[in-house]
Amino acid sequence: MKEMLLCPRLAKAMELIGKRWTALIIYQLMDGSKRFNEIESSLPISGRLLSERLKELEKEGIVDRNVFSEVPVRVEYNLTDKGHALKDVVGGIESWSKEWL
Repeated sequence: MKEMLLCPRLAKAMELIGKRWTALIIYQLMDGSKRFNEIESSLPISGRLLSERLKELEKEGIVDRNVFSEVPVRVEYNLTDKGHALKDVVGGIESWSKEWL
């Protein structure tokens, strides 16, 4: 049987987006900036795991973390251009799931 080589970029993308809750976090941010507690309350996810995923997405350049010097400090998350480029991907999965699941 012939062994197929995986495309390393596809493998990296699937590893990133395929992590539990990552695509749903991106989906939540597609409508615009959100505070941590807004994202947390919209998903059945622990704060620790949400924080971990947001840090990973920020490191990959998909999410921006904006800190506002207010009292109390306000932090908002939003998608970068790279993150918005995933809109068709996440939307396509959403469409497929509506039809087939």
